Amino acid sequence: MMKHLFSKHLSLCVCILLSATQATAGPDKLSPCPDSPNCVCSQSTGTARFIEPLHYAGNLADARQKLIGLLENAKRVRLISAETDYLHAEFRSLIFNFVDDVEFYFPSEDRIIHVRSASRTGYYDFGANRRRVERLRSAFENLAK
Repeated sequence: MMKHLFSKHLSLCVCILLSATQATAGPDKLSPCPDSPNCVCSQSTGTARFIEPLHYAGNLADARQKLIGLLENAKRVRLISAETDYLHAEFRSLIFNFVDDVEFYFPSEDRIIHVRSASRTGYYDFGANRRRVERLRSAFENLAK
């Protein structure tokens, strides 16, 4: 009985330590796109889902702040998480209030921002996620001028 109880507590402690470690460590890669065609990602290896990352000049902190400013001033967007090298925002559609998740990863060694935009529900997005990233890219590049 004691052995079983000790084993149970040990397993719980290990799970807590692992989740705490994962929560403090920033992602070095965005989540892969699902099999459905309603996602684009700059880290995707498949051509149908691949989209170019955003590029910036200057330093990472300035680029990150410009992107945060764009997201905070956009309609139907909520910034969920803002880490040093990672941002997560929710975009809501106008009519049906669908939620799409948009993530950004800032690798410290490159002057790029990896991006992933994916629908939470449904199968087809009719190109909405790709158009969203391209609009963000255009607005972001215009801030740099």
